[in-house]
Amino acid sequence: QVQLVESGGGVVQAGGSLRLSCAASGRAFSSYFMGWFRQAPGKEREFVAVINLTGGTAYYADAVKGRFTISRDNAKNTVYLQMNSLKPEDTAVYYCAASENYRGLVAGKSVDYWGQGTQVTVST
Repeated sequence: QVQLVESGGGVVQAGGSLRLSCAASGRAFSSYFMGWFRQAPGKEREFVAVINLTGGTAYYADAVKGRFTISRDNAKNTVYLQMNSLKPEDTAVYYCAASENYRGLVAGKSVDYWGQGTQVTVST
């Protein structure tokens, strides 16, 4: 069993930055691919970013590429999402996810654990 707890959400003006954290407890954190997803009001949950087991490779949705950076610290059992140049359309609840299946995690269809989510609101 793995528990994921997100933090770092809040309200920020357009153009600003936020850093989300997701702390994991339970089974070996370094055994899981980690990802971030988001869900805006009235929309389906969508993929944002994923990182491999060692943190050496990351993949991003086109909407956030060049603005967001995912990273992980296996010693601290934590994954991060640095969000820069935020836009109003980035407003959503952001979820951390863990999976032993990389492709399944990117597709959002093979997620072993979800966090409870943290709200990010970008104002104009």
